[in-house]
Amino acid sequence: MKSYRKELWFNIAARRAFLNITPQVVACLKESGIKEGIILCNAMHITASVFVNDDERGLHSDFEKWLERIAPHEPISAYSHNLTGENNADAHLKRQIMGREAIIAVTDGKLDFGPWEQIFYGEFDGGRRKRVLVKIIGE
Repeated sequence: MKSYRKELWFNIAARRAFLNITPQVVACLKESGIKEGIILCNAMHITASVFVNDDERGLHSDFEKWLERIAPHEPISAYSHNLTGENNADAHLKRQIMGREAIIAVTDGKLDFGPWEQIFYGEFDGGRRKRVLVKIIGE
């Protein structure tokens, strides 16, 4: 069994964004040489997410509206976490909803996706560098 590890770094200027990272993960898979196995992609920051879904602008807009209804950024004073001097409690909640990680099967050297599936990095408290771990194991 082989193992491969790489960190992808992002610095999203906007407070919130969804970034398709499928091409970077495919590049990692090719670099690894692994043909059969699994890929773990996880956000290594508590206000960011990795998830699998469709790369469709309307859907991403729906995510943004839905998440803001569930965990609105303002009023900042509505969150106990923000009493510590932070202003990102909503980002922690959004990350919890969208998930920390995605696990993708690798078959014949390719991501074993269903139709339209892509890997996304979700940023909920941008403006600084954050990373995503790509860990691939297999043969």
